[in-house]
Amino acid sequence: MSIAGLVQVIAAFAWIGALAALGLVVFNSARGRKLGGSTALVIGVSVLAVVLSTAASGLVFIEPDERGVVISALQPAGYRTEALTPGLRWVIPFAERVQSYTISNSTYTMSGSTDEGQQEGNDSVRARTKDGQEVFIDASVIYQVDASKVVQLHIAWQDRYQNEVVRPLARGIIRDSAAQFGIEEIVSSQRLVMEEIITNELAAKLAENDLILVDFVMRDIHFSEEYAAAVEQKQVAEQQAQQAALVVEQRRQEAEQARVTAQGQADAAIIAAEGRAQATVLQAQAEAESLRLIAEALAANPDVLTFRYIDKLAPNVQVIYLPSGQQYLIPLPTATAPDVTNLVPTPTAPLTETETLP
Repeated sequence: MSIAGLVQVIAAFAWIGALAALGLVVFNSARGRKLGGSTALVIGVSVLAVVLSTAASGLVFIEPDERGVVISALQPAGYRTEALTPGLRWVIPFAERVQSYTISNSTYTMSGSTDEGQQEGNDSVRARTKDGQEVFIDASVIYQVDASKVVQLHIAWQDRYQNEVVRPLARGIIRDSAAQFGIEEIVSSQRLVMEEIITNELAAKLAENDLILVDFVMRDIHFSEEYAAAVEQKQVAEQQAQQAALVVEQRRQEAEQARVTAQGQADAAIIAAEGRAQATVLQAQAEAESLRLIAEALAANPDVLTFRYIDKLAPNVQVIYLPSGQQYLIPLPTATAPDVTNLVPTPTAPLTETETLP
């Protein structure tokens, strides 16, 4: 119970006591008894009841989140220019009264859901985008009364400011802002920009009406059924296109992998061929060098060739027959080129046994 209420209760008991004292005086007077101090008691209790009632009528307690506007019949303008601050305050009874206003945050919600907003039914903001599409925007406005301008607010709007200031200003600014953007911009890249524009404009307009914007929240954006179906079809088409692009990329990667594999095999074959060719060249060079060394050795020792020739004859040869008048049946190798005239056939003579090879 507040102090003002407590004083009113005490005043009520005082009035009850005054009436009881008055009844006692009347009862004693009717019986012819002396009143004595009864009259003084009635007067005292009555005065106390009047004082307490008057004090209770003038006492006002302002809560910490409130400001009080004093409507006064004693002021030329009809009100006090300064609002009452939190605490126990007193105004002149029967000549002044107090209208309290909360300065704590208040939220006004406009939503398509019937159980969310201040208005029954669908209260979302219907707007047209720059490209002519219809959108439905759910939003919440968080605001508070400017504590330093409570008196001006009372004069201009009294307690109608929520429905006659906050609501129409918010809906109008939302519609104007939505008309500056295309529908795809609102739902994607420019949503934050749009929300910032609405916040700035709404803050300025509310300040002109003695209100402070705490925050603006764009809760959701809905589309017409036709556009929602078109968006769904577009999303399906985009997903199919992305899937096709993935397949194409996969095929491209497979082809690139096959090309790289073939290129690697070709490079390996070229390297192998080059290696074989280089080996052949090196082998030829080695053979040529070997022949050169052999030729040099033969030139220095011509009898080595004859020895090697005889050494290579079959080891089981025991007898060689030669025609008479000729030393050998076949020419022995020499260090110089053979004389072809020796190969001309001559008359055959009887074979004679010359020698037995060991």
